[in-house]
Formats: sequence, C-alpha cells, structure tokens
Amino acid sequence: MSTKPRVGFIGVGLMGHGMAKNILKSDYELTIMGHKNRKPVADLVKRGAKEAKNPAALAKASDVFFLCVSSSAQVEELVRGKSGIAAGAARGTIVVDTSTSDPTSTLELAAELKGIGVKLIDAPLGRTPKEAEEGRLNTFVGSDAKTLKELRPLIETWAENIIHVGPLGNGHKIKLINNFIAMSYTAVWAEAYTACTKTGVDQQTLYDVVKAGGMYCGNFENMSKWVIGRDPKAHEFAIRNCLKDQRYFNNMIEASGMAAIVAPAVKQSYAMAVAKGDGERHMPMMSDVIGELNGIKFEK
Repeated sequence: MSTKPRVGFIGVGLMGHGMAKNILKSDYELTIMGHKNRKPVADLVKRGAKEAKNPAALAKASDVFFLCVSSSAQVEELVRGKSGIAAGAARGTIVVDTSTSDPTSTLELAAELKGIGVKLIDAPLGRTPKEAEEGRLNTFVGSDAKTLKELRPLIETWAENIIHVGPLGNGHKIKLINNFIAMSYTAVWAEAYTACTKTGVDQQTLYDVVKAGGMYCGNFENMSKWVIGRDPKAHEFAIRNCLKDQRYFNNMIEASGMAAIVAPAVKQSYAMAVAKGDGERHMPMMSDVIGELNGIKFEK
C-alpha cells in the first residue's frame, strides 16, 4: 500500500481498546463498531475514531480491519450475518482475526471470503490488557509472507513481538497450544496453593520456593498476585473463556488423532468452575474455585 490503509476494528474491549488506541496514535484513519460497553467506544470516538452501525458498514469504510472477539461463533456471525463483513467488504480487503478461534472455522471462513476477493489472516494475541494499552502485545501470525510484510507497520502499532508462525490457520493452532500450557499451569497452581492451606504450609513459602527455582514464570506471578495480594487485575481473562479455549484445543488434537491424558483433565477443571457458577471470575481465581471445593475461603 502506498498510503496508510483505512482501518476498521470490531471488539474494543479489554484487549481491543488498547490496540485501537495505539492505531489511532499512529495516525491511521480508524472506524470501530459499537460495543455493549460504551465506555471504550466513547473514549476512542473522543480520540478521533468513527463509529459504524454494523459490520457491513465498517467493512465498506476499511481496507484492513481487525476482529478481537471472544469466540469463533462470534467471528462467523460477523462475517456471514445479514449485515456482515462479507456483505460490505470490497475486493482486496484484508481481515485480521486476532481472536482465539477454532482453526477449522478459520480455514472455512477464509475459503468463503477468498471467493469474494477478501483475504483472511489469523493473528491471535499474547500478553494482557496492560500490554495492549502500552502497544506491547505479542501476536502469532498465520499468513503468507507478502501479506504480513504489507501489514507489519500497522500491526507494529500495537505489537512488540510479531511472530510469523506459518500459513493461515497456524496462528490459531499455536495460540491454542500456548493457551493449553498456560491454563494447565493455572490449574496446577490453583491446586498447589490449596494444598498449602490444607496441609498447613504458608502460601508465601510456596511463592518464595517457586520464585527461587526453575518453575518461576509470569503465569505463576499473576496467580500469586491474586492468591497472596488479592489483586483483581492480576490477569483479566474470564474462566468461561478458558473453558472455550480448552474445548477448541481438545477438539483440535482429537481431530488430529492425538492421544492425550492431561488435556481432557484441564478442560474438565474449567468446565467444573463454569458449572459451579464461576465463569465470570478471572483466570487466577481458579485458586478460589479449588479452595472452595475443599472448604477453604482464601483471605479477601
């Protein structure tokens, strides 16, 4: 592109607001679609964004646009709906799905959009809303090299690390694998902290031991910020979305013919939490879910 593309953005929530804000800061023309939470929308409009009424209108106003929503079901509706992206996008438009989506759905949607001259690439996200606001996210891009080169300056407005992981679909595959690792450890830390209380070991002692050894990582630090520090912003990612991601991951590996023992158990940990009514709690709060199953109320 010889000039900056017109950019669209759907999903200006916890992650998307920071991404869209940084796109605006880099002097791109930005159109967003309204959200049930009007606060981030109002903020972005105040900063210079325009607002579209539906995905088709947003697509008509954009050369490139980003999707940052919660599930493949939402992405499919945004693309295929009566006033969806497919109804408004011109030939040559590029759609970037930064959601954590089902790779099978991603490939199906890409084939449909290709038929009308629209390209879809996947670029799911790593890190948290804090890094989104700072323009320091990670992204795992499934795309041909030419398209990524074209979009790199735009993606760099909100991403510190852009990792090309191969062709379309690989972004969502590696994201699910990465999330499986992270959410498995979250389930482990939840049981470990509960084990401390059940066996009379101080939680701070576990923190000190892990921090001094090879198992220390950002995931453990976020969990500990909640368990010990009761910081509600330790990792703002809903348990219901953890379950969604683990369902996608289990579906993916089952379709590949892979045998697994740990993955189904991790999925069931989150399914139990959601069934218990804790789906809106954040990921580190799995510690409380496991604690409550064991008659423990962690300090508020």
